[in-house]
Amino acid sequence: MEYLDIRTKDGKITGEVKEREKVHEDGDIHGTSHVWIARKNKEGQRELLLQKRSADKDAYPGCYDISSAGHLPAGQEYLPSALRELYEELGIEAKEEELIFLGIHEGYCEEVFYGRPFRNHEISHVYLYDQPVDIDKLRLQESEVESVKWMSLEKCFEEMRRKNPKYCLFPEELDMIKRYYDNGRNEQK
Repeated sequence: MEYLDIRTKDGKITGEVKEREKVHEDGDIHGTSHVWIARKNKEGQRELLLQKRSADKDAYPGCYDISSAGHLPAGQEYLPSALRELYEELGIEAKEEELIFLGIHEGYCEEVFYGRPFRNHEISHVYLYDQPVDIDKLRLQESEVESVKWMSLEKCFEEMRRKNPKYCLFPEELDMIKRYYDNGRNEQK
């Protein structure tokens, strides 16, 4: 059973801990770490690695999602959780200094999955990982990730504009990535 710290709107721990299922039933604010893996393709376009969520997931099964993301277990902070999720879901052993902090995102959504309400209210620390990644050498966590694919940042924006239900991405986080690169950061990669 997974337990999560309940947080305030500014991400601070309240001292209350609840089961993950109950947190999503009640819509409590909780912490998540989101890591976007990016590269520049041969044509010079920015691409993001998207993971296709396992068909067995309790929310957004079979949808394309952030490269690596996960809840912060009770007592854990954002950066260690981001590194753990990268390793567990994709087999990437990243170092703290390789994760570029892009900002904080507050996300909220309400859906129904398997006949049950799902209220997700998360405060996420959003990171970028732009080290070389060969998707053929990734070790996918089958219970979480069905497959991965590269998609241009522009195509991701397009799918969000179309409100394509096969993608469960936050446009605000795509904006964070775009701003990072528009500001001329890390142009050598």
